[in-house]
This record gives sequence, C-alpha cells and structure tokens, in this order.
Amino acid sequence: MHTDLKRLGRTRWATKLIFLVCGLGVSSWAPMVPYAKDRLAMHDAHLGILLLFLGGGALVMMPVAGMLANRFGSRIVILFSALIIALMLPLLLILDSGTTMAAALLLFGAGIGSIDVAMNAHAVQVQNLYGRPIMSSLHGLYSVGGLLGALGLGLLIKFGLEPVPAAIGISVLLVMIAVSQFKYLFSFTEEKAVIGQFYKPPPAGENNNRLSWLNGGVVFLGLMCFAVFLSEGAVLDWSAVFLRDDKSVSPEFAGAGYAAFSIAMAFVRLTGDKLVERWNNKTMVVGGSLIAALGFAITIVSPGLYGVLSGYVLLGAGAANIVPIFFSDAGKLPGIPPTVSIPVVTTLGYGGQLAGPALLGIVAHQFSLAIAFGCLVALLILVAIAYLLKK
Repeated sequence: MHTDLKRLGRTRWATKLIFLVCGLGVSSWAPMVPYAKDRLAMHDAHLGILLLFLGGGALVMMPVAGMLANRFGSRIVILFSALIIALMLPLLLILDSGTTMAAALLLFGAGIGSIDVAMNAHAVQVQNLYGRPIMSSLHGLYSVGGLLGALGLGLLIKFGLEPVPAAIGISVLLVMIAVSQFKYLFSFTEEKAVIGQFYKPPPAGENNNRLSWLNGGVVFLGLMCFAVFLSEGAVLDWSAVFLRDDKSVSPEFAGAGYAAFSIAMAFVRLTGDKLVERWNNKTMVVGGSLIAALGFAITIVSPGLYGVLSGYVLLGAGAANIVPIFFSDAGKLPGIPPTVSIPVVTTLGYGGQLAGPALLGIVAHQFSLAIAFGCLVALLILVAIAYLLKK
C-alpha cells in the first residue's frame, strides 16, 4: 500500500487522539468510584463485585470487537465504542441501585473493551508503515487522557460545577474528538491493504485454523499483560478509595494517586519510543517491572501523602513501556494475523485491569487494601522473572 508521509502523519495523530479518548473515558470513572460506593452504601467486597461487571462487559466485547474490526474496519468500531462510553459516563453518577449500576458498568466496559482492541489493532498497522517504534507515544496519549480524566472531573466539582454536568461535558468532548478524527483513520480498504503487505500467512494446513490464538507466544504475552494491567487496574479502581480511607485524603483530591501515576506514565511513554530503540525489549520489560514493584511497595508503607504519590510515580514510570512492547510483539508474531493476536492479548490483558480489581476487593475486605496491593508487588516481580527467562 502506498501512503504519502503527510497522510500517514495525519493518521498517526488521529490514532493518538483516539488513545486520548480511551484514556479520558476510562480514568473519568476513577474519581466517581468513592461517590458510587457512598451512594450505594457498599463495603469493599460488594464494590469489588460491582466492578466485575465493568470488566465483564469489556472481556465479552473484546473478541467480538476483533471480529467486527476484521469485517467492517477498526475505525467503525472505534467510533461506535466512543459513543457508547460517552453515553454511559454521566449515568454512572446518577444511578442509585446496584442492579442499574451493574448494567451501566457492563455497557461502559463493553465500550472500553471494544475501542481498546480496535485502536491497538489500528495502531499496529500505523507502526508497520512507519517502520520504527511509535507504540509507546500512542499509549502516552492514553496516559495523558488518564491524567485529564482523573483530575478534570474532580477539579470541575471543586470549582462548583455539579458532578453530572461535569461528566456530561467530558462526554461531549469524547464525542467531538472521535467524530472529528474519524475521516483521518484508515478506511477498511486501506487497513486491509496494510495487513496484506506486512502479514505473511503460513503455508496451507500449517497453523491456519480457528485455534491459532492458542499459539504459545500469544498466550504468554496475554498472561504478561494480565499481570501488568492488573496493577494498573488496581490504581484505577482502588487508588481513590485507598487515599481516602487509608491515608485520610479529602474526596475531591482522592484522584491524585491515579493522576500522579498517569503523569509519570504519560511522560515516560511520550519519550518511550527512543528508549525502546536504544535498549532491547528485555531490558525495558524486566527493569520496568522491578521499578513498578518498588513503587507499589513505597505506596503501601509510606505514612504521608507525598510518599504515597512518589510510589505511584515510580509505578507509572516503571509500567509505562511494558504494555506497548507486548502489543508490538503481538502484532509481529509469525504466522498469526494481528486481527487474531491483538484481540487475544488485549482480552487477557484487560482481564487483569478490569476484572482483577474485583478480586482485590475481596482480599481487601478479608484483610486490607495494603495486603491486596502487596500481592501485586509479588506479581510484578514474577513478570520480570518470566520475561527475563523468555527465549
């Protein structure tokens, strides 16, 4: 496929803005969690079960989104997913029963899961045409969105705007970005041409069946993503509760933990492409996992807010470039098209981010959030060891 540099550059920026939409949509939920917990009078275990619906919606839709993207194109899935996220976001602040909140979180999670699969599949094709790493910078815009969402809603409320109008304003912004960038994303025909250029199918009868997703490389990357995303999900869903209930931070600033995490992650990801080119993937993943584990440990043991926030900074910096490397690896696995590998790795990965925190809620109810976070320190160390030993 011939694509001029100006067109490719515009498509790259459009893809970045879609990552921003996803990050903004996901993280806007973080400061809403304490409000939902109080409004529904839930303890940690019940809240963890409720969060399971968000993860369930994402996990169910991720494989479906991969099939839809393969049939209709990534940008169609991206647009409709953004509209679903924007529609559901304000409802999460007003629904007052566990049943309706569960249904809303199910749909919200479906939108998140769908846009994530589609934008990463699209991003792999853009990176292939560039011929050099750009995935970290794309994920950097996701982290920028995470910062804006975590702080934006809280600040709007702090300055006197009611929570629901604030959420509606964020939803309008999401729709405006998605609609305005739609025409710059690869069309279905263009996307198929890129896949045909860079993906070489295996010989007839060799790994050419519906179970190609069982390839060991796909499963390994998916499990690694599960562990890292579980840590990120803990920050998204539990950092505000942890800061308010364990560290006595006022509710309007309870999103500061996720904001600190997102600032560090955004900065390191926006400069991460050069780091990936300079050092090998193994160094980035192993070193990043150990730094992230150290950050979680500091967050647990620090008595003051600034110590906790410094731990979140280390966690964000360490984890920043791990997942982009995993997605890049998944898009280059031999004999497996990215329309198969990306949805599988994404589904397993976001199983950690979206469903895993429900398990943390159960551990937190039985013991404490600090103990639950301590389990994640051990998990990140295991990621470093596993990737170090990978052939």
